[in-house]
Amino acid sequence: MNSLELTTRSPEQTQEFGTRLGELANPGDVILLVGKLGAGKTCLTQGIAWGLGIKEYAASPSFVLVRELKGRLPLYHLDFYRLENLAEIAELGLDEYFYGQGVSVVEWAEKALSLLPPENLLIEMEYIAETGRRLELKPSGKRYREMVARLK
Repeated sequence: MNSLELTTRSPEQTQEFGTRLGELANPGDVILLVGKLGAGKTCLTQGIAWGLGIKEYAASPSFVLVRELKGRLPLYHLDFYRLENLAEIAELGLDEYFYGQGVSVVEWAEKALSLLPPENLLIEMEYIAETGRRLELKPSGKRYREMVARLK
């Protein structure tokens, strides 16, 4: 696994990095975001949306579970924060998102890693200062190793 670790020093830098990810995204891509509250998951997703040409603000879908935004590719923004167990997540029937023509970004993915596609880009995010975030990208599968290589 060719992981990549980086630090962003502001919300804008986190969004800029997300924009680069969105620009590289292909149909069917799955990006899994892991990190505590305030780690910058939604901020990164906003950048991914902008990289996909989405003008709409990518707010957290915590209360609706999934938001679909239209751009160069659809963005399926999923958030498992309020879900309590694997059975709840399994019942959602999310395969249409993960294996569709859009890009799936999952916040709080750690709650369901065993249910998610095995080939993905896992991004572990950590709050390190008032505005700083550490991101570690862990690609699983050829597509995602290539994506990370292009980000280096």
